[in-house]
Amino acid sequence: MNSPATKEHETVSLPVIYLPPDFDAILIFPRTKSLLNVARQMGVQATHAALRSNRRILLLYQKVELEEGEAVTPEHLQVVGAVANIIESYEPGDGTIRIAIAVEHRAIVLRFTESDDFLSADVQIVHEEIGLSSTSGSLMKEARKLFNEYAKTRQQEQGRGSHSQQGLTSDEVKRSIKEQEEPGHLADTIAGILNLTPWERQAAIDELNPIKRLQLIIQFLNQALERNELRDDIHNQVRESVQKTHREFYLQEQMKVIQKELGRDDIAEVDELREQVKNAGMSEEAEEKALKELDRLAQIPPQSAESGVIRTYVDWILALPWKEGTEHQLQLPEAQRILDEDHYGLEKPKENVLEYLAVLQLVKHLKGPIICLVGPPGVGKTSFGKSIARATGRKFVRMSLGGVRDEAEIRGHRRTYIGAIPGRIIQGLRDVKSKNPLFLLDEIDKLSSDFRGDPASALLEVLDPEQNSTFRDHYMDIAFDLSDVMFITTANTRVTIPPALQDRMEIIELPGYTDFEKHNIATFTPNGLIPKQLERHGLSDDNVTFTDEAIFEMIHKYTREAGVRNLERTITTVMRKVAREIVTEEAPDLKVEVTPANLSDYLGPAKWTRTKAEERDEVGVATGMVWTQIGGDIVSVEATTMQGEGKLNMTGQLQEVMRESVQTAVAYIRSRADSFGLSDNRFEQQDIHIHIPEGAVPKDGPSAGITVATAILSALTGKSVRKDVAMTGEITLRGRVLPIGGLKEKALAAYRNGIFDIIIPEENEKDEADIPTEIREGIRFHKVNDMTQVLELALTDPIVEPEVSVGMPVASQPPV
Repeated sequence: MNSPATKEHETVSLPVIYLPPDFDAILIFPRTKSLLNVARQMGVQATHAALRSNRRILLLYQKVELEEGEAVTPEHLQVVGAVANIIESYEPGDGTIRIAIAVEHRAIVLRFTESDDFLSADVQIVHEEIGLSSTSGSLMKEARKLFNEYAKTRQQEQGRGSHSQQGLTSDEVKRSIKEQEEPGHLADTIAGILNLTPWERQAAIDELNPIKRLQLIIQFLNQALERNELRDDIHNQVRESVQKTHREFYLQEQMKVIQKELGRDDIAEVDELREQVKNAGMSEEAEEKALKELDRLAQIPPQSAESGVIRTYVDWILALPWKEGTEHQLQLPEAQRILDEDHYGLEKPKENVLEYLAVLQLVKHLKGPIICLVGPPGVGKTSFGKSIARATGRKFVRMSLGGVRDEAEIRGHRRTYIGAIPGRIIQGLRDVKSKNPLFLLDEIDKLSSDFRGDPASALLEVLDPEQNSTFRDHYMDIAFDLSDVMFITTANTRVTIPPALQDRMEIIELPGYTDFEKHNIATFTPNGLIPKQLERHGLSDDNVTFTDEAIFEMIHKYTREAGVRNLERTITTVMRKVAREIVTEEAPDLKVEVTPANLSDYLGPAKWTRTKAEERDEVGVATGMVWTQIGGDIVSVEATTMQGEGKLNMTGQLQEVMRESVQTAVAYIRSRADSFGLSDNRFEQQDIHIHIPEGAVPKDGPSAGITVATAILSALTGKSVRKDVAMTGEITLRGRVLPIGGLKEKALAAYRNGIFDIIIPEENEKDEADIPTEIREGIRFHKVNDMTQVLELALTDPIVEPEVSVGMPVASQPPV
């Protein structure tokens, strides 16, 4: 719309009568008079409102034809129309009203006001500037000339019996055209006479600049003359080809020639799309929506921007896998074979998948499970998802959620936005062309949120089996069934996953691999790390072999991780160096055995060192067991006393929980000072210093409680702590020993460092089943529930008469 050349602006509020967007609608160009039969109830009420006030009313065309029974809203109406004055009115008594109107001016709608009875609008009345004929004389002359040519061609068609406009060459019409002295008035007069399409008619109303409006009318006249000329050619062609056929056939042939000449094949394309929609097997709601959009597409010119938007939307609906899916792999032995072939260990996730397949075999239909694999990096969470897809016969889709902070990534953009597309859930299903794939949502713990929304909240519907059968993407705006999709999510920690999201998933912890599991992962065939890297580097077992000691040396001294990524990189480094030797020496039969002795030749000096067990029994030093994200380890807790004022010093980057655990241990010892042979003055005149080595590493947790208490009491009494005993457990003020976590990793760390007697809380007895059999049988577990039992086991000489005798061998050797 162009800016008007106006003299003044008048803003008023007027009732609205809306007119249908068809060829037969009345014309609302200024300075015209018309008879209008108002039949719609809102129009009748609007007319009554106008008659009660100043008899002025606003006339607006609809943008599109409404469905039967569909209520009109402001979005359905044009924003430029005309203000008319009601000259006369008549009510025949059938609920309608007939009025004679005189159209006065164009008007621009500023805002609509809806009520129960009718629609009204605040409008700005446009008063055209006059006196422009001196600058537009040539345009006006051209317009009159073209109109006369147009009138003659229409008169010739009338002579052939065509149902064209009547009276275009009458004296009254000629006089009306000749008398117009303003370009805008002339444009409106010709527009009211021409047989304009609804789109052309509204374009002439929208143009507020008189000169530009006249130019637009000249353009319409030229197009009309071209159409008339083309119509004559078509008429001659069709008359020659269908002289002996029925009139109906003649009209059909004429339509074909018209479409051919105009290059309009979109109607046939719409019909083809309708057939595709009906055969797609989509839901009733989706089919109804798609057909409705195709009806709109058929009414819109193909060159309009909205046509492309509708076509893209229909293409998305057709591209979704409404009925395409894959047959499930229900043979449990085969599924187990695939899972075991791809991954060593991970027994709990494998068991869960096999249970799901067993139930599916019985009930034939089961909502897809939602599993969350939580574990440190490199333990195989993502690759395990691919194995599950292969084992269950499903297609695989992966979506990385790391750093996603826009809700539209999940649910899509609404179609009102330019360039809107569906969310990545719908995109993934479209790409994989299956309604029941395995959908892996990777790194779900790294979702973010900002002003664009919270994607974690959008996932609540996706990951809820009770709701995702009617998942509604913002762009598609139709329900799509996700209940057949098997969702698997991965995370490094469950702490940052919202509780509501955790509640919708079955969380399986993957704590990380032990050294023995890493060794097996490196060597097992056919998908172990070493066989896989041999194949990738063009080598064979004859070229490179690894001793078990060399593999454990790589695990201990060249990697520090819970998973096996760095171990694989380390093996790759060895392979590259061997490949270089083969190529350099031109010796394809070269054989290399990697051992601890020559490992540094390939990998350089060791990067890490393991904490070693104490070499002798010492006073004030107790061996504890700790859990880390890269596995278990042992640690020496050191305690010493010195003359002072009863202060307690703690060093080694102890965090809040561990500091509280140290304070609890000291309080326990002071409360039992008499039974330990200690006086109160001892605590007031001496300072106690607790230190845990590797001060650059933060340490936290309550499981070092009994270790700290043993070290302090040893320092205060001068009793040595046995070097061949490791311990873990939380202590209370009463001396009770509470259960801890990570027993499997801690026990393996003790075994690896040559400690075969470990003290654990009695309530952790159930966790022994998680420890590999060969390790469990090589360790003596001493289960305690009170600190006095710990002291009897850990100290070389008892301090007090124990409440319970637990017994222990003098020397610690691996059990037979």
